[in-house]
Amino acid sequence: MSPVFPSGTVGAELGDVIEDVVRSADRLAAAAAGLSGAAVRAPSGLPEWTRGQALAHVAYSADAYTWLLKLARTGREPGPRADPGRVARDAVLPAEPLAERLRASLRRFTDGARALPAPAWERLVPALAGWRHPAWYLLLRGLRELETHHLDLRVGYGTERWPHRYVRWALDDTLTTLAARRFPLTAVTAVDLGRRWTVSAEGPEVSGEGHRLLGWLTGRLPADGPRTPAALPAPLPWPQPPLPGWGRVGDDG
Repeated sequence: MSPVFPSGTVGAELGDVIEDVVRSADRLAAAAAGLSGAAVRAPSGLPEWTRGQALAHVAYSADAYTWLLKLARTGREPGPRADPGRVARDAVLPAEPLAERLRASLRRFTDGARALPAPAWERLVPALAGWRHPAWYLLLRGLRELETHHLDLRVGYGTERWPHRYVRWALDDTLTTLAARRFPLTAVTAVDLGRRWTVSAEGPEVSGEGHRLLGWLTGRLPADGPRTPAALPAPLPWPQPPLPGWGRVGDDG
């Protein structure tokens, strides 16, 4: 069950989250349009990735999500799936065509989300990694891609700019998964959100601002601050598959 879209009440927040995705997409597209050719070729915050590679990855992901929205709408595969080889090809495009490629892909995704009929949001679709999830989870995956990789561009967009709705959902999603994995943290408290998560029966307890906690759990920020223990376990690879999960492709349930 998603903390953002509780079972049976998807419509309550659907429009708000779609608009969160639209605004996040617009911010990233504007940042990409402001990069020079040299800036696009410069390193991003991801090891061994340039900014161009990060932007091409987001564009490819948006194409994949658009494909899955069409699958949710019709129940049939809408032609070949998005080609992951485009990431390497598009990453070396000049700055302006790459920014336009990104903007067009994001627009198709957000337009597709706005047009999807309400019943289709509950249909299960397959992630490339093999996990199935309801179509509404595409909005959350998309928001995570946009906000995380905007940070990775290193263009002055910090975790403090992450929308509160995104931070709340991503912490819920991540810490629920870590609890199921018995990650050695006793508890996590987001002091600014008034939220506390029990994670494990052992390990230290950590507290701080929600966006900084999420930045640490995603491997983007160091574990620091007056309420953070000096020795913390290394975060697991992120993002983890969703939990409780909806099964893998080919599963009966």
